[in-house]
Amino acid sequence: MINYILQVILFQVLFLAIYDFFLSKETFFIKNRWYLLSTPVLSFLIPFIKIPTFQKEVPQQYIVYLPELILSPEKVIQNVITETSFYQSINYISILFWIGVAVFSILFFIKLVKIFNLIRKNEAQKLSDFTLILIPNQTKAFSFFNYVFLGKEITESKRTKIIEHELVHSKQKHSLDLLFFEFLKIAMWFNPMIYFYQKRITLVHEYISDSIVAKSESKDQYINNLLSNFFQVENISFINQFHKNSLIKKRILMMTKNKSKKMNQLKYLVLIPVLASMLFYSSCSENSSEKEISSEMKLQSIYRSSKGRLFSFKGNKETYLDSYFGDEPPEEVEEILFQNLSKNEQEEFNVFNRRLIAALKKILSLKTITNLDFLECQMVGFVLGLFLRA
Repeated sequence: MINYILQVILFQVLFLAIYDFFLSKETFFIKNRWYLLSTPVLSFLIPFIKIPTFQKEVPQQYIVYLPELILSPEKVIQNVITETSFYQSINYISILFWIGVAVFSILFFIKLVKIFNLIRKNEAQKLSDFTLILIPNQTKAFSFFNYVFLGKEITESKRTKIIEHELVHSKQKHSLDLLFFEFLKIAMWFNPMIYFYQKRITLVHEYISDSIVAKSESKDQYINNLLSNFFQVENISFINQFHKNSLIKKRILMMTKNKSKKMNQLKYLVLIPVLASMLFYSSCSENSSEKEISSEMKLQSIYRSSKGRLFSFKGNKETYLDSYFGDEPPEEVEEILFQNLSKNEQEEFNVFNRRLIAALKKILSLKTITNLDFLECQMVGFVLGLFLRA
């Protein structure tokens, strides 16, 4: 999972680098909007795409996939005798992840409640295409889907252009874009690239609205109106705000910029080699969780190691895991981490581990082993052998 997350972040860094260096200064606003919406999704999907012709062929002969804890008997005995504490079995990374998801979900819910309270508590005027919410004693101006929020302190002469600007956001469903990134922020709150994506698409939204509204009057007049209005703004990341100080300069520069030549659309072709390299990387990257580890029950193979040589024979029951005891793992054995086992394999190993702990407790508490069953006797013999060698 960690390898997958790192790949997603790496791909998003590359996609944003392409946008910043090649596309952000072009006037292809609609295309840039879809670029910023599609590339985060691609970054999540590409690691799952495996092209056989790209994949490296790794020889699999003489490889035995075994859980980590069984391969080192000394480690098993040490864990059993010290009776692994509860805190050692807790997955702190998983807990931290879900705490972050909960915190960001709560923050998102608070923002939604704030908007709904504005709708519920203030004067509303239902018009043909939208609902106008008038906020007393304020000069705020922003939109959320089909709701346009205006402060009553905004003069009538300025309201028309502001509403026209906000209706572009409403008709083009810009709020959906921002909500999409809000959900990504909840799911991947630790990924800084999501925040960069949201800032860039917010700016593209303003470019789109400015370019449409500015057609109805001269650009100079529109820029003067923009500069003459310093509205208060809500600190809500998924609303479209008419005025935001940090974006004003970029919006004005873009409005005064000449329209990009159609030939410049060829810059989007840069994506082709970049996507090819990403697919090559994801197909060839070795992910231990993707190794073909059988999760079907089969007749158990029992492995024993002596003086660097590996012996094996078949058991009399079907299991998900094979059995291995020995002092030093031979070269033919490859070590597999516990978390890379399948769910069934993990459950079977946990059962085995609990029985091993119980058997060792009996060794420490009983003078004889006559009451132990056959499996327990095997465990006892193995443990005693280690003590004798020690």
